[in-house]
Amino acid sequence: MIQVDEIWMATEPLDMRAGPDTALARVVQVFGEAKPRCAYLFANKRGNRMKVLVHDGFGLRLAARRLHQGSFAWGKPWQGERVTLTLEQLQALVIGLPWHQVGRDNRIAML
Repeated sequence: MIQVDEIWMATEPLDMRAGPDTALARVVQVFGEAKPRCAYLFANKRGNRMKVLVHDGFGLRLAARRLHQGSFAWGKPWQGERVTLTLEQLQALVIGLPWHQVGRDNRIAML
């Protein structure tokens, strides 16, 4: 089981053809380094594909997720190069829900 203590989202898009080495280079560029037990999230320009790079302390794992309809509610560049997420926000993001509306009770607040 992979333990993840921190979750970071890059707001600038990543080419989804990127493999682990290219994704790691982007992590170093945006976040400074790949820290153990951290997950780094990237999306493509259209926002319908996501890659997650996880450093588990021993190596790297790269996973991909694709939405067949719609797009992920991704962070915007005006929020900065990177955004931190909670585990509950990540769970909402992965299934295509608006992660930024997850409240203190871990429910999505309807506007």
